[in-house]
Amino acid sequence: MVKQDRAIRTRQTILTAAAKVFEERGYQAATISEILITAGVTKGALYFHFPSKEDLAEGVIHEQDHDLPIPLRACKIQQLVDTVVLHAYRLRTDPLVRAGVRLALDQQAQGLDRSGPFLRWSDVGIALLGQAQAQGELMPHIVPAETADVLVGAFAGVQAMSQAMSNYQDLPHRVTALLRHVLPSVVVPSVLAAVDITEGRGAFVHGELEDLRTPQHPAPVS
Repeated sequence: MVKQDRAIRTRQTILTAAAKVFEERGYQAATISEILITAGVTKGALYFHFPSKEDLAEGVIHEQDHDLPIPLRACKIQQLVDTVVLHAYRLRTDPLVRAGVRLALDQQAQGLDRSGPFLRWSDVGIALLGQAQAQGELMPHIVPAETADVLVGAFAGVQAMSQAMSNYQDLPHRVTALLRHVLPSVVVPSVLAAVDITEGRGAFVHGELEDLRTPQHPAPVS
């Protein structure tokens, strides 16, 4: 168990270091030597977990999926919104998520399969939109797969623009604007009226998840 815990910590140290280097330098310019120095581990330790730079990059990319599940909502459009705004929040606060997104959008990352995040986000959107459709939350003309792809593509563009313009500081505002413009053509008005798409929603959902992860201790008996 001790060895397993140490291996998990080492892997996370390597991923964190790789994320820092990839975010600063991009995939092509990043080197294994620089990642080794940043991580402070041996070459053997790194190659034990990640046999190549491509494996390292894919490991960083996959890290952004770890917090995808959010608490279930009766309204599936609210659940979809919460998924989007939580990811936007994590982009501003989690270096691993930022690095994963940079890699996924890095058109110079030759030889790296960057389709994974887009496919996974589309799958999440399709599932939630399908559930919303079954509950009567969507306009009659909506095709969940098509709408999911539009949302994923639009969000990718918005986050890239936010990174270039403000290093993600204005991302909550841009994401809220995106949802305000897209959702009225997708969601039944009576449902949309009850959906929270305010700029503070991402932080709220993140706090909700943190509360769920924190062990609850029983109150002392007086």
